[in-house]
Amino acid sequence: MNIFEESFTLNNGVKIPKLALGTWEIPDDQVAEAVRQAVKIGYRHIDTAQAYGNERGVGEGVRTAGIKREDLFVNSKVAAEIKDYEGAKKSIDETLAKMKLDYLDMMIIHNPQPWVEVNQSNDRHFAGNVEVWRALEDAMHAGKLRAIGVSSFEKEDLDNLMAHSDTKPMVNQILTHIGATPEELINYSQANDIVVEAFSPIAHGAAMHNEAIKQMADKYKVSVPQLSIRYAWQLGLVVLPKTANPDHMRANAELDFEISDADMATLKQMHGMDYGDADIFPVFGGKMKG
Repeated sequence: MNIFEESFTLNNGVKIPKLALGTWEIPDDQVAEAVRQAVKIGYRHIDTAQAYGNERGVGEGVRTAGIKREDLFVNSKVAAEIKDYEGAKKSIDETLAKMKLDYLDMMIIHNPQPWVEVNQSNDRHFAGNVEVWRALEDAMHAGKLRAIGVSSFEKEDLDNLMAHSDTKPMVNQILTHIGATPEELINYSQANDIVVEAFSPIAHGAAMHNEAIKQMADKYKVSVPQLSIRYAWQLGLVVLPKTANPDHMRANAELDFEISDADMATLKQMHGMDYGDADIFPVFGGKMKG
């Protein structure tokens, strides 16, 4: 089986390809071509978000990729700022209209808190997230979405949804990379039959400048991105490396090597990644100005 055909089965029976193309920071006028190139190379899972400002272009890429719509898995995310039923419902319909797609394979809540509150507030918006979840459930029951999930949800956030809904999240998309491996959250999600996806698996590029990671990549005669993607792969996660460069797309899928158990343990214990300029983003510990 080739790597693009490998998948997990979500808790509602839908299959999700293990390797995805992430599209954060790819401009709307360039992302359609990136999607087409990725599909040509073999990618079958495309990840976007309302917050990325490129849903229109991703939709164009999906529609013009030259393969059947049902052969692609397309995911977007309800903006983190939306914490009410009507707002979420409206945003889901707007995403479908913008992308000119009849359905999405999955849509997830982008973050339990609005971005301006991340790393600044203890309010987890339990009631608001239940309302957004209800909108996602209704959209799924209406055939607009095939699966629904969450992103960056901690144990308490997951427990809140599971206590107030009959629908268990199908995925939890978590920041996971060498130097930041939230094992407890990964294990808790997986124990509840929630597939975990690793976003920013190359630490938004920071892994490229880490000497210990570079040395480990040299040991396996692979690139730092390949080592980083393989690491998340061996943790049993869906991996979402982002790039608009077809050469990088190809290289990111060349994972036919195995990291030893001892080296996996070493990589798991690494901490304190320096994100450089990217540390302004809330997902990397920064604070957004309101």
